[in-house]
Amino acid sequence: PSYGGPFQSVRRLAQEQVELGADVEMRMPWGEEAEEHRADWAPVKVSVSGKVLFPLLTWSPEYGRDLCASKADILHTHGLWQYPSWVALKWKKRQQGAHVVSARGMLQPWAWQHKAWKKRPVWKLWEQRNLESADLLHATVPAEAEALQARGLKAPIAVLPNGVDMALPSRFCQKDQGENRVALFLSRIHPSKGLELLLRAWAKVAPLQWQLHIAGPDEVGHVAELKKLAEELGISEDVHFLGSLRGEEKTRAFRECDLFILPTYSENFGIVVAEALAHSRPVITTYGAPWELLTKRQCGWWVPTNVQGIASALDDAITIPRELLEEMGVRGRELAQSAFNWRNIASEMIACYAWIRGEGEKPSCVLV
Repeated sequence: PSYGGPFQSVRRLAQEQVELGADVEMRMPWGEEAEEHRADWAPVKVSVSGKVLFPLLTWSPEYGRDLCASKADILHTHGLWQYPSWVALKWKKRQQGAHVVSARGMLQPWAWQHKAWKKRPVWKLWEQRNLESADLLHATVPAEAEALQARGLKAPIAVLPNGVDMALPSRFCQKDQGENRVALFLSRIHPSKGLELLLRAWAKVAPLQWQLHIAGPDEVGHVAELKKLAEELGISEDVHFLGSLRGEEKTRAFRECDLFILPTYSENFGIVVAEALAHSRPVITTYGAPWELLTKRQCGWWVPTNVQGIASALDDAITIPRELLEEMGVRGRELAQSAFNWRNIASEMIACYAWIRGEGEKPSCVLV
């Protein structure tokens, strides 16, 4: 869970594939946290290997040996820049099996430039070869497919979104006269998420009788930086840090908020946006996330990734009548139900597996 969206999206994809009759095994190369959450993957079979740390990379010889010995029909790896990509090259050479790569947004323009000093050597050493030798690439949105093509990759690309588990319909909490309304951020608390922009926008708008709740795991000590900024901006009394939320606590946070905000610099999908829509909450997010549908379907705001863009949407959201916010939330839930059904997505991915093995027609989601 501390890795953010992929824990949810990869897990739910695998679980739905099992429900559809596929034989799926999830192999994780390391991590005590992976062991702690093994049960969350049921009924998917899970194995977790030990790890050895090197200065620039987490290395797991046990994982490499086990995976290279696997005679699976399909190897589907998720994410880039780490040891599993290196092992995938070895597996393909030894087993001659079909390989699918979900880049998970890690070649998007912002992500490509972030910590480039680390990524460029890995790209030259093995990641480029890994992607060029893949039978199929997976992007969650067309913009991600364009980013893959911009790197000169020629493999077919399946464009399939992440799904979302539909929450029970949730009306807005009734607030007493004078009770604060709530805007919620829920994701990893990391500089890439644009929370500094959000705090500056909040200070600019200074919404009366609203609170900003920021939930998620702290990364690189960013919470301390944000608390300091909130004090400097004079908004510390309005901003509350909730820590990591899972299960019922996470559900309660969605149900008790009136508005969801993701002010991100870069997302390949932004699964928390879909989760907020599933909870019938309107959303503000930036051009850093591929969510133009928010404006097209009138269930939120899609704005430039800067203070003014976020402030403008925030000012609009807090001033329109509450009933209109609720109507936006209803439209958002309808969008989540129709476009992000996990069973349909898993079925399409299985069809992609069959196609690259020469066992079926090319699925409509595949760009060639």
